[in-house]
Amino acid sequence: MTRTAETLAEWEVATIVLAASVRLYYTLVSDQTAAASKRAGEGPSIHYDNRLPELSRWRRMQIPVIAGLVYWLIRLIGPTLRFEVVGWRHAQHNYDAGKRLIGTFWHRSIFGATWWWRERGVVVLNTTNFDGQWTRRVIERLGFGTAQGSSSRGGLKGLVVMAKRLEEGRDVAFTIDGPRGPRYVAKPGPVMLARKTGQPVFMFHIGFERGYTLKKSWDLFQIAYPYSRAVMVVAPTIDVATDADRETMERKHTEMQAALERVRDIAEGWFRMSEAERERIRAEFNG
Repeated sequence: MTRTAETLAEWEVATIVLAASVRLYYTLVSDQTAAASKRAGEGPSIHYDNRLPELSRWRRMQIPVIAGLVYWLIRLIGPTLRFEVVGWRHAQHNYDAGKRLIGTFWHRSIFGATWWWRERGVVVLNTTNFDGQWTRRVIERLGFGTAQGSSSRGGLKGLVVMAKRLEEGRDVAFTIDGPRGPRYVAKPGPVMLARKTGQPVFMFHIGFERGYTLKKSWDLFQIAYPYSRAVMVVAPTIDVATDADRETMERKHTEMQAALERVRDIAEGWFRMSEAERERIRAEFNG
């Protein structure tokens, strides 16, 4: 859906719902405050600044090389993986109701998620730093869309774009503990976006039977070995009312964090469980 510049500006004002810190992310910012800041001659808010940072020539040269290597690693290993999806009904009932999904998952699961969700047009919030620039090339080649921003810079601008994409009928997604952690601590963006759009928050985690963990990386990033089995565990979705107050938003954020932790624990331990344990979980999630 095409919008005029004036309409987009109205969307941006309507979407300003947080201040700088995570604790203040659920405090509404008034139009008057934003206008006052503009009159005072302040520069653009860091939460709306999604300009690309200045990189050295050497770093710019690295971007296409790294992107090409990572893309082909995914393309070579991905087709060999054998996926089981547990709990897909939690997503399907929303699709059946005409809704779209606000996906959330931990950074550790990026490899598996990138392959499983390829060519579906999912729009991912993508940081503008060096890692984000080569990552963007990879995921766009695999059929994803991107909205530029992160929890540290440009996040609100990115949410405006994601809200528009949801309205257009596309799913969106967050690597929820990114771009630099802390590991397994969820940022508030999905709950904010759910309040704005009325679309549900969708939590999942992907675990591999055999894989390599980058133990020196902050996110313990995992790469599957070829021909590994994989499991994606999907939690029940979370709805956020469009008139939710701050306390409700914080409670929904806590629910999201707990759901992400539970599906992580299940997926990471899946291939060490007995078949009886797996059947019990399948019965609960697949219902």
